[in-house]
Amino acid sequence: MLQFFTYGRAGHFGKALALVFTLTGAAQAEQVDILALGDSLTQGYGLMDHEGFVPQLREWLEERGHEVRVVNGGVSGDTTAGGLSRVEWSLTPEIDAMIVALGGNDVLRGIAPEVARANLDGIMKVAEAQGIEVLLVGMQAPGNYGPDYKAEFDAIYPELAESYGALHAPSFFEGIMTEGEDIAAAGEFMQDDGIHPNGEGVARIVDALGPYVVELIGRVE
Repeated sequence: MLQFFTYGRAGHFGKALALVFTLTGAAQAEQVDILALGDSLTQGYGLMDHEGFVPQLREWLEERGHEVRVVNGGVSGDTTAGGLSRVEWSLTPEIDAMIVALGGNDVLRGIAPEVARANLDGIMKVAEAQGIEVLLVGMQAPGNYGPDYKAEFDAIYPELAESYGALHAPSFFEGIMTEGEDIAAAGEFMQDDGIHPNGEGVARIVDALGPYVVELIGRVE
């Protein structure tokens, strides 16, 4: 604790100076509130609380000097349609920015790319209407649906990001697999189900996505 000893007029000056420093410090430490809208990958399925995507991302950002609150808006099993149905009420008044990481369950269910695109477009429209900055995180379809499905689905994310002037991260799994690889190649960083990352996998994912989130924060500070 700082203590100020004041004497006469000089004491009043000291108090005023201390108040200036206090207000300046408060302004510099202004918190940024981010909604992470996603599915089980965001929610932290199968992990201890501290191992999940949101807690690890929050810690990663704080270690780099960013005062943030990351709201876990991940719902296990959610599709882009589910995200669209809840985005409006999830964007509470204090939210400054949003990470959108949806689409994995659409692929697992074989949902048509044009349907997923329309849902994500709806989410982006809501964010735009509320003046919310967005980081759109890409998802990739596997090759077993055929090249046309994969090409159409994979193109959704960069095209929507460009259309709305949003930030775009190429892939949620960027930190644990290289471009063109199947998720099965990231075995040591995955849980036994082969779908969800383990704690170490999440740490690597956060290392890769973190710089994009820092850029997102820069857009609202």
